[in-house]
Amino acid sequence: MSAATVRERLQWLASAHGIEPGFHDIWGRRHELSDAGLRALLRELGVAADCDADIDRGLAATHIRYWNRLAEPVLAVAAPATAFEVLVRLPRRGPAERIAWRLVTESGEDMHGEADVDALALRERADVEGVPHESRTLGVDASLPPGYHRLELHAGGAVASVLVVAAPPTCHRPPRLDDDARVWGWSVQLYGLRSPRNWGVGDFGDLLALIDVAALRGANAVGLNPLHARFAHDAGRVSPYAPSSRLWLDALAIDVEAVDDFAESDAVRARVGSDEFGARLAALRAASLVDFDGVSAAKHEVLRELYAHFRDRHLAHGTVRARQFRTFQAQGGAALRRHASFEALHEAGGADPPAIERIEYHEYLQWQADLQLGRAAGRCEAHGMAVGLYLDLAVSVDRAGSDVWSFADCYAASASVGAPPDDFNLSGQDWGLPPLIPEALRACGHEPFVLALRANMRHAGALRIDHVMGLMRLYWVPRGATAREGAYVRYPLEELLAIVALESHRNRCLVVGEDLGTVPDAVREALGRSRVLSYRLLYFERDGSGGFASPAAWPREALVSIGTHDLPTLAGWWNGHDLQLRDRLGLYPDADTREQHEQARERDRVRLLAALAGGGRLPADADVERLSRGPLTPMLVDAIHGWLASTPSRLMMVQPEDWIGTVEQCNVPGTIDEHPNWRRKLALSIDELRADAAGERLAHVLAAERPAPGAR
Repeated sequence: MSAATVRERLQWLASAHGIEPGFHDIWGRRHELSDAGLRALLRELGVAADCDADIDRGLAATHIRYWNRLAEPVLAVAAPATAFEVLVRLPRRGPAERIAWRLVTESGEDMHGEADVDALALRERADVEGVPHESRTLGVDASLPPGYHRLELHAGGAVASVLVVAAPPTCHRPPRLDDDARVWGWSVQLYGLRSPRNWGVGDFGDLLALIDVAALRGANAVGLNPLHARFAHDAGRVSPYAPSSRLWLDALAIDVEAVDDFAESDAVRARVGSDEFGARLAALRAASLVDFDGVSAAKHEVLRELYAHFRDRHLAHGTVRARQFRTFQAQGGAALRRHASFEALHEAGGADPPAIERIEYHEYLQWQADLQLGRAAGRCEAHGMAVGLYLDLAVSVDRAGSDVWSFADCYAASASVGAPPDDFNLSGQDWGLPPLIPEALRACGHEPFVLALRANMRHAGALRIDHVMGLMRLYWVPRGATAREGAYVRYPLEELLAIVALESHRNRCLVVGEDLGTVPDAVREALGRSRVLSYRLLYFERDGSGGFASPAAWPREALVSIGTHDLPTLAGWWNGHDLQLRDRLGLYPDADTREQHEQARERDRVRLLAALAGGGRLPADADVERLSRGPLTPMLVDAIHGWLASTPSRLMMVQPEDWIGTVEQCNVPGTIDEHPNWRRKLALSIDELRADAAGERLAHVLAAERPAPGAR
């Protein structure tokens, strides 16, 4: 048998650390990562592989590490359970060895036992540095409710601590979505909402008004962009998908005038009511794009005064509100204090440790944001919405933000999350966001992920997990490489899905997995078993001939929509504005590719109209070819939405931009300053949405296909 080549040994080392040496793209083509790429990703994981000797040492160290670990740090089991199994690995020094275990449940119940190692089922043997090792299956007879439990193992001087995640087999589903119920809702960018009372950015007060209008139209869900915490010291970082923290809320979404301290402070109300300040707010409202710097300056100026009032009036006297704030601080614990300390430190320039008042100011902001988002969730419940708030969890965070500062060991220092090339992003994508390191994540019991889920499910009736394939694998782009030169790194799918299911039930939150792009079959199968709704878009659902899939072919366990924030609006797609924009921004590799996309779009308009005609959504005498060359009429907008609403999928989300006729999309992937991403305001104010005849007409179309749960 010939010796393994350097390439083979390098691939073995990469695979041992979760790096996949190749992948198939959406066109079915196989891509192999170069040796340089494998070495670069191994470096990102802290593994040297620059020469043959490095590779040999790395393989040996990996082998030793595997066998010297008594048990894996995390174990997912189905709950409730009366017993479960754990794989143990230990050196054998002779017969009659014993292994002892102790299980402490989340509620504090303490159970223990021991077993003869020879009586355990043998799984594997190996020789490690001249010492025989074995892996065996230990059965733990213990009653296990859903929760996070701690298992300790002792064998021959070796000790292991295992986080046991005991989770229901499936995620929570709202009772009103059982059986044949199919509902719809509105999906908006909160920051883009217009009103005569906000301060130039959509806020939680606008959200309350929007919920009222959506409920009036018959919506059962209100979807929002990620509400994650921005940078208090740098408002120019505007992407909700690159936040400072996924654990805390965007303070700029606070409705300042709805804070209790605003009503209590005559001085603050006088300042806000002054002509000078009123002119600032009027200019911020009138701006065509959100001026995040201007909004941030205005809000923080006033919010600091409100916090000072709260400190003097309440904290100094131990009032009821003071006690409520202290309770919020205690519940937020170390994670809240870390985030607030980060914001205070960086806001002050990082020179000296911030004063406690500066830290508490940011905790106060989180308290107010949480209270106001909670009121919005309560408003949805009061309207009887089947789902309520549908929130969004970004795939990662900004490298310079609070979460990376708080969990520095869990994030890769210089690699970025991205995506391989596809039809809409031919050069691939590098999002510039640091990926979590799988083994570091396991070593800390998945704390950053658990906290992020818990925070975002707290007031949500449904949560969308962006790029949900990241539960199984993420596309890493090494430092200095292009998005075409990345590769996938594996993650512990069973463990992460168990955490999702457990938090879903604890927070009574439906889960939607954004499974667009290059998605392994294993991910979709696992998500289906866990009752995580798939995420399906009109633009991508096709049959074998390339035509639009008939409504009956769409999956039941799915959320459906026309598009999303990273894709063209319906009007933009129809008239090819997105293709023109991509051409202007230099996102096409060559003119031939651009022309191919333009021709494909012409065919797709015909295909969509043919699907509508086949579904009886167009007049019997409609000329499909002629309609495809004409404008997107209100009749076509209603027909497309009605056709999509007729799918069996449980939840449909509708974007106001699609019925209003907005052409510009809110984000163009692959751009930063070239396009005003995440700054566009909705064309209509909330009051105008309330009076909008097109929105009312569309609501009747949707209600005909998706009557409210319980309606006859």
